[in-house]
Amino acid sequence: MPFSLKIPLVSLFVFLGACASDPVHYHTLMAPHAGGAPQGASADIQLERITVPPQVDRTEIVIRQGSSGLAVLEFEWWGASLADEFQSALEDQLNAGGSQRKSFLRVDVQRFDSLPGQYALLEATWRLRSMGASKNVIEMTCHNTLQTPAGASIEDLVMAHQNNVKRLAATISQATRGTSSDCPKVQ
Repeated sequence: MPFSLKIPLVSLFVFLGACASDPVHYHTLMAPHAGGAPQGASADIQLERITVPPQVDRTEIVIRQGSSGLAVLEFEWWGASLADEFQSALEDQLNAGGSQRKSFLRVDVQRFDSLPGQYALLEATWRLRSMGASKNVIEMTCHNTLQTPAGASIEDLVMAHQNNVKRLAATISQATRGTSSDCPKVQ
């Protein structure tokens, strides 16, 4: 190859290498199961509706920046929109055991904060309607704020969010086993 062609060819490869972007990393709210089904699942729960704040309901992970800012992470994504990820993870945690009691659940997430190196926060109001053994309907509306310390990496932050979803599912599952409309304590 003549020398005059090598210089443009090398320049082209250098230019193309500089244009290459970082790879996208995908994350999920579904926690891995150690040795089978998740613990604490006790009911057949149908999720009627889940809402999350529109600021964070996207495929890119959104983190807090300072006291009033948000940052959309260009290369750190959820496997689906946050609402879909949250629903899949919650269903996975709640419906692994199965029982005779049928319940209907609505979850309204008011806050889903992510602060790498500090914490993951989930604040949600949920409404559960269950059919009791004597065909009576048990209905409750509860509010939980769950906060888990998080390491500096995005993986640590996602694991902290997984823990929050798992704790919320355990609390809801506990409510399905009760016979009163009192909200259970967060586990």
